[in-house]
Formats: sequence, structure tokens, C-alpha cells
Amino acid sequence: MKNLKVFSLAIAMLISFLSFGQENTITGVVSDNLGPLPGANVIVKSTNKGVQTNVDGKYSIKAKTGDILIFQFTGYETKNITVGKSKIINVKLVENVQKIDEVVVTSFSRKKTTKKLAYSTQKVESKELVQSTPYKAAKALNGKVSGINIVTKNNSTNPSTAIILRGYKSSPDNTLEKINNQSGIISTELNDEDYGSFIENPFESPKKAPLSTFSIDVDNASYTNVRRFINNGQVVPKDAIRVEEMVNFFKYNYPQPLSENPFSINTEYSDCPWNSNNKLVRIGLQGKIIETDNLPASNMVFLIDVSGSMSDMNKLPLLKESLKILVKQLRNEDKISMVVYAGAAGLVLPPTSGKDKKTIIDALDKLQSGGSTAGGAGIELAYKVAQENFIKGGNNRVILATDGDFNVGSSSDSDMQTLIEEKRKSGVFLTCLGYGMGNYKDSKLETLADKGNGNYAYIDNIQEANRFLGKEFKGSMFAIAKDVKIQIEFNPKHVQAYRLIGYENRKLRDEDFTNDAIDAGELGSGHTVTALYEIIPRGVKSDLYNEPTDLKYSVMAEPSSKNYSEELATIKFRYKKPDGDKSVEMSSIIANKASDLQSTSEDFKFCASVAWFGLKLRDSKLIVDKSNEAILALANQGLTNDSEGYRAEFIRLVENVRL
Repeated sequence: MKNLKVFSLAIAMLISFLSFGQENTITGVVSDNLGPLPGANVIVKSTNKGVQTNVDGKYSIKAKTGDILIFQFTGYETKNITVGKSKIINVKLVENVQKIDEVVVTSFSRKKTTKKLAYSTQKVESKELVQSTPYKAAKALNGKVSGINIVTKNNSTNPSTAIILRGYKSSPDNTLEKINNQSGIISTELNDEDYGSFIENPFESPKKAPLSTFSIDVDNASYTNVRRFINNGQVVPKDAIRVEEMVNFFKYNYPQPLSENPFSINTEYSDCPWNSNNKLVRIGLQGKIIETDNLPASNMVFLIDVSGSMSDMNKLPLLKESLKILVKQLRNEDKISMVVYAGAAGLVLPPTSGKDKKTIIDALDKLQSGGSTAGGAGIELAYKVAQENFIKGGNNRVILATDGDFNVGSSSDSDMQTLIEEKRKSGVFLTCLGYGMGNYKDSKLETLADKGNGNYAYIDNIQEANRFLGKEFKGSMFAIAKDVKIQIEFNPKHVQAYRLIGYENRKLRDEDFTNDAIDAGELGSGHTVTALYEIIPRGVKSDLYNEPTDLKYSVMAEPSSKNYSEELATIKFRYKKPDGDKSVEMSSIIANKASDLQSTSEDFKFCASVAWFGLKLRDSKLIVDKSNEAILALANQGLTNDSEGYRAEFIRLVENVRL
């Protein structure tokens, strides 16, 4: 009997030992006093494993019994929890709010000659912070030291405001390390991000400018990037906000096309919520959904940045997990090649069938970061591989995954534009996937996508990767129409002035509409595209626009015997087939019959609220009502068609921003 007890104890100890070293899936919810926290980091200590919580604050991560999970969110106290027997760990984070009597700001720089770190310190007394006017607290710190981005939590200042310093120091091995300070200062990333600047579209008279012409834009990188800033408690840079990309992040319930054309045209005309005397026109395109079995075979080339700047968890590690999601969508007839670039470019995976998913995933797992960034050389090689394996009538595409920080060879925005304009003539499409923060180069990736028959997404977490590369794989990766252009002519009998909301970087000259040599945006299977025009009706007195009355010469419509009094505008569309060179034209009429805002569709209300929020974030001078409560009220009326929870997440973002 005694031997039996000893044997049972040994077995129990063995089982305990084996279970201790076995990984389990740990799930849970990260929240604060107000509810779930999307975008919180969950990291297994002393490993490179980490995830972010989804829109509901939920996470799922592999960990062993005895591992320590680190729960972090900007502006909150970090919490460490040891994994025990339970596979469910829910965590409530507490805001890190404390009185700051003195902030010591340390600036690091790297001296190229000695390869040693140099630093200087500045002190800022608490009274300098307290005396700062609301929303201007960072000015008390800005200018004390260069290279550091200083923000305040919740954009407000009082004696207990948490000051957040964001920066990096250069280390002798030419990598960047996060500046850490234990004096109540939360350190995150370098503010060395790059965004192209643009001027907001003004109101124009249909008498002087009867036509408005632009390329469609299916990108939604701006929205996910804005989401990242807000979730991190940071101020969103104005030039990072492209309103059309915020609107087009969301899907709308447009009907499928009934004709042979690849998309349906849908319009709605109602009141403008941010300027009560004005009207708003919504134009929506719905791409035809093509069943997976009917999609053409794919020839895809992964072009992956493995330079030193990609070492962070939200860069190369997230990138690899993202592309694994795409690999899972592949069929046997599809093939993947893989090109990487750092100081130089190289082919690490020759064309491989989609049935050999393990081979492709193994190649991804072997990637490591290090070196400089020869982006131009990488693009050259990737397109060469794509052209050598070109499938006629197929889906030929380069998928560029990077933080955009090119610094070797052709690296300026203009160099990249020239290069990619040449490459698009090959018939190979381009998808740009942006990763990371701190040194993120949005302007380069937007340029490449805009000029290379491409689309562009910013992947801020694995949930976004799953949305863009998994759930929306067909729309993201399979074009059903290219060079899609829109031209609208407003009737001056009813329209005093109009302006296009967003699309500043997609505007075309009127003569470009019929010029088939001019590049424009692509439309994917099942994709929706939405554009908004704000209208000042004839007879409305507005402080936002003054119609000139003393012009000697102006473009005026010729008198006509035809009566167009029932028409507000005429819309024309041009597109080419994915492998075509000649465009096809479609047209539609918008009737001069506006509905009141409350009777419009839920989609109209929601997309208007998203545009409204984007205009407010950009501090638009052309909106009168900037009330967060009004934006939220309108968004809440459009919460239908939200099975994935993205609209509810948007409402949370609006609630978290108080401007």
C-alpha cells in the first residue's frame, strides 16, 4: 500500500511537471473603470510573444503555467500576473495619475565619431505645467529638449496630469532603444513619422468650375492609424487624417450590380449635419462579389522589409503573423514568392504553390531584422519576379510590407513615385501594408499605392490583419476594375457652391477623365467606395463661401432649350477591366430632391458622422458645429449592419477624444 501511495505521488508530480511546461491558450478581457480597453498590450515576459486586445478588450495568447503576463496600456499602471491553473485571466487596469512636482527630461544623441551616447537634462517645475492654459501644457516642456514628443493624457492639464514623454535613444549598435524613466514618466516611441501635407478642399462655384473630377480611393490606412493614435492617448497629427479613408474603412449596404458592369451606383441627398443650412450628397459604389472558385489564379510576391527598423513587436513579428493569415486563404493554383530587403534585396522563396502552406510559413518564420533599408532595390527585384511568373488573365500582385523607412538608393517620395509609375506598366498590381510607429513613413506608402495600381492598409494589430487579409481578402487582393474615375457636374440652377469632402490627394484635372493614360484607383471584389459632397444651395447666404459678383470673365453654361430643373447633378464613371487598356463609361442622375436627415438610411447617418469626426480632428475651418455629442448622436443612429463591432468601436474612439 505504501509503495502504491509513493507511485501515485510520483505520477501526480510528473503530471504536474509536464503541465507546467505545456503551453495553454489564455484568454480574457482587459478593462478599466469605463469598460473594455481595445489596443492594450498583453506580453509574455522574457519572450517575444505579445498580442493586443480587440475592440471588445478581449485577448488570446499562448503561455505556460508559471509564465508572467504583462498587461500594458498607455496612461495606465502596468500589471503583472503569473499564469496558474485558470485559462481565463481578466484584468482591470488603473489609470496612472500622479502629481508631478518636477519632470527631468533627458535627451540622448549618438555621436558618429566616438559611437558614444551623449545626453543632456532639463528640469521643468510643476508650476510651469499648472500655469499652462488647458490643452497647451506640453508647451511648458516643448523646446526644453529636441527630439522628444511630449503629450498630456486626455489633452488637459491640472496638478495631477500625467505627462507622457515619447522618444528613443541611439545605441552603439545603431539600433533605437526606448527611453525609460521611473519618475512617473511613461516612455513609448519616437515621433519621427512622416505624413504628406495637403490643403482641405474649398467650396467652388459650378459657374466657374462646373466639373469635379477625382480617382476613387479604397484605402483605409488613415482610419486604423488614427485609431492607433487615439488608443495610445496621443494627439492625432492633422496630416495623418484623410477623411475619405476614414469613411471607406466601413462597409455600407449598397446593392449588388445587376448589369454587366462591375459595380452598382448609389446616391442619397439630404441635410448636412455639421452645417445646418447646407446639404450633403452621398455617392456609393458597390463592387460585384465574385465567388472564390471563380477568382483567377494568383501570382503574388511578398516584398518584406527586414531592416533594423523592423525589429519592434508591432513590426516584423506582427508582419509575419499577418501574412500567415493571407497564406491560409491560398488555393492550390495560387503561388507565392518571397523577396526580402535590408542593405540589399534577395529572393528567399521561389514561386511556391498555395498547397505547400507549411513551406511558405516556415520561410516567414525564419525572417529576422537587421541592416539598412534598400527599398528601391527590393521593389525592382519583386516586380522582376512577378513578371517572370506572370499569369495572363490572373491576379498578379506585389505585396509590400514595411514601415516605409527607405534610406538606401531611391528613397524620396518623388523617387518612389517615378519608380512605381514605371512598374505599374507591367500589369502587376500593388498592395502596401504599413506597420509600426515612431518612424512610420505614411507618405511613402500612400505615394506607392496611389501611383502603382494599388491599395494601402495600416496594420496596427492582429485583429486588423485578420480583417484586411482574412475576412476582406477578396476585396483587398482581387481587382475587378482599375483606373476608376468619377466626374460630377452640378446644376447651377440649384447649387450655389459645392466641395468634395476628402480625396485631396486623388483629385484629377477635368481633361484626365477621358484620358486612358491617366492612372486612378482600383476596385476589388465586394469593395464599397463612398464619396461625400457638401452643397450650398442656391439662395442660401453662407459665411463659408461668397459668390463673386464682379467678374468680367467667367465660365457660364450656355442657354439651352432643355429643362434640367429636376436634376441636381450628373455623375459619370470610367473604369477599365483589370487587364484592359480602354475605359468604359457609365453615368447617373441625382435628382434635386433632398430628404430630411432623420429619414435617411442608417448608412448615410453613420458615414456622415465619420466624416464629421475626421473634419473635426483636422480642425476644419469649414464646419460650424463641432459638438462631440452631436457626432455621437448621429453615429448611434447608424449602428445597424455592425456584426463585426467596428461601428461600436468608432463610437468609443469619439468618446475618448475631447477637443
